[in-house]
Amino acid sequence: MKLKMAKNSLFAILLRSPWWMSLLIVAVISLLSAALLPAAYVPFGVMGGFPFLVIGIMAGWRQMRAPDPARVAEALLRAGTLSWRDFSALLEQAYVRQGFTVTRLTSTAADFSLTKDGQTQLVSAKRWKAAIHGVEVLRDLVNLREARGAQQCSYICLNPLTQNALTFAQAQGVHLTTDTEIAGLIEHV
Repeated sequence: MKLKMAKNSLFAILLRSPWWMSLLIVAVISLLSAALLPAAYVPFGVMGGFPFLVIGIMAGWRQMRAPDPARVAEALLRAGTLSWRDFSALLEQAYVRQGFTVTRLTSTAADFSLTKDGQTQLVSAKRWKAAIHGVEVLRDLVNLREARGAQQCSYICLNPLTQNALTFAQAQGVHLTTDTEIAGLIEHV
């Protein structure tokens, strides 16, 4: 059973926030404990800030390892100037580097079939530069995933999806590759 944190829980919000916000909460809890509790109970009050300390450390670690926004923007700009042949070659090299067995598909719904550890993932990337991404393309990808018995499917695009497409993707479990993931795929090739 996989546990998943609620998207809008306090800890999830703090994980997405700057690391120092969690440490500020720890400081406030510690100061309030020292000011309001009897001396014998202050350590117990201070311990109430421990989860926030852990979240602050986790957020700091993630933010320290996050790619530089300028490099992400540069990689996305580069991706937008590539031809399909060059972009697909970069993607293929990146997936192979991550340990996937890559098979190019001739389907209009997906461009790659990735296999790793017995799991299959379909990737649709040919419309990466399109201005509008609607539900139809995602529906075709989901139908192909079901027809081939693949466990996952991903959609790569530089421009945002329409609200209907975004809702459909979330409901059907389509992984939408983020800007940071796209930059990470093509930057190191």
